[in-house]
Amino acid sequence: MKEIKPSMKKYKWPVMGAIMVLVAMLSLPAQAQQDSKQEGKVIDQVVAIVGKSIVLQSDIENQYLSYRMQGGIEGTEKEMKCQILEGILYQKLMVAQAEVDSLSVDEVQVAGEIERRLSSFINQFGSQEKMEQYYGKSLAEIKAELHDMVQDQLLAQKVQQGIIGKVTVTPSEIRNYFKSIPKDSIPLIKTEYIIRQIVQKPPINIEEKLRVKKQLLELRKRILNGESFATLAILYSEDPGSAKKGGELGYYGRGQLYPEFEAAAYKLKPGEISDVVETKAGYHIIQMIDRRGDYINVRHILISPKVSPLDLQKAKLKLDTIVKEIRSDSITFDQAVEKYSDGTNKNSGGYLLNPQTGGTEFEGDQLPAEVSFTINKLKPGQISNPVPFKTEDQKDAFRLLYLEKKIPPHRADLKTDYSRIEQWALQDKQRKAIDNWINEKAQNTYIKIIPEFRTCQFKHHWLH
Repeated sequence: MKEIKPSMKKYKWPVMGAIMVLVAMLSLPAQAQQDSKQEGKVIDQVVAIVGKSIVLQSDIENQYLSYRMQGGIEGTEKEMKCQILEGILYQKLMVAQAEVDSLSVDEVQVAGEIERRLSSFINQFGSQEKMEQYYGKSLAEIKAELHDMVQDQLLAQKVQQGIIGKVTVTPSEIRNYFKSIPKDSIPLIKTEYIIRQIVQKPPINIEEKLRVKKQLLELRKRILNGESFATLAILYSEDPGSAKKGGELGYYGRGQLYPEFEAAAYKLKPGEISDVVETKAGYHIIQMIDRRGDYINVRHILISPKVSPLDLQKAKLKLDTIVKEIRSDSITFDQAVEKYSDGTNKNSGGYLLNPQTGGTEFEGDQLPAEVSFTINKLKPGQISNPVPFKTEDQKDAFRLLYLEKKIPPHRADLKTDYSRIEQWALQDKQRKAIDNWINEKAQNTYIKIIPEFRTCQFKHHWLH
């Protein structure tokens, strides 16, 4: 269900970025395991020990073969496996530190994270059955195999956040960082756009709201009379993420769901069904599946009221009038935003915010296709005619798009790209903080690596 899941920003770990999160989270499917045996490779020996934890050859082989299957190999096989090992060593070191610091993660939190990851896996495969067939394991076996990996990753995230959470950069550090970049290595910034909008969101009429509530009350009655909630969710729910799973969301804690949804859900006992609940997404009925402490697993049926074609046309006509006023200089764009816009960014001048950076600049490939299509027809200072779009809560609306600025390709500089350079400087300082932490902790932790891997060109000081 859109917006039910929280958005999470992850900091990439310093040793080979993506590898650090153990992309190969599951043992390879049966055919790939058979292929590795035919290659005559030893996959069942201890490669390294970090504190009380061991690293198996199979841990490295699984990740390496997974990357090879995905075409993600860079460098030689030996170099790749050395980098994979260093990523695992880093995670094991953080888990060891978590034990020293008495850090823990709730078992329900682990179960919830497993459910979310499995949901993603199932979506990629198309069905649970296809996923089980691919890995040659039942869903229960896959969950069991993921458990310790996910638990360790959540612990490692806690430790890593403790390392970088308080790292900040001052203006002088930002300038010094930029000066340290060799001139021929200063990144080339692609063409960027700064865009503003005026939004008209037609209201949902009362008749439509009543229709949706009546439909949900009828579904609730059918469930109370013995029909399956899950079956009706598959048939009627408009939440694409959960409908095909019978409306089940998986485990969530407090503060992760819409407030109105959460308030109703936490009052339910297992098997109970809520009355109709309204949120930004629409109207729901909710059934409690299970509660473990502050974590709940529920299923729901979502139906969203629709904007009437007549109200949508009225919104377009209003924007037609507004754009004529702006083009005739009867009103400025700033005044029009303040007076007319229904957009959530009205108070910030109507600027579109780049979800990837948090700034107002967009590279061409970062723009939604419909925005790019419209903006490419405009010159800086020009405004579009009304264009249809879907709001964040997937409601039909119209908007005017205004191209405030088009920044041509250029080498990054402090005047134009200060916020971007600030982020680079912060990431560099965070990386150094992690590097220092690894080198310090590695010297004070029992670490043993077999001779075959002691020749690796590690980035950090694991050998002592």
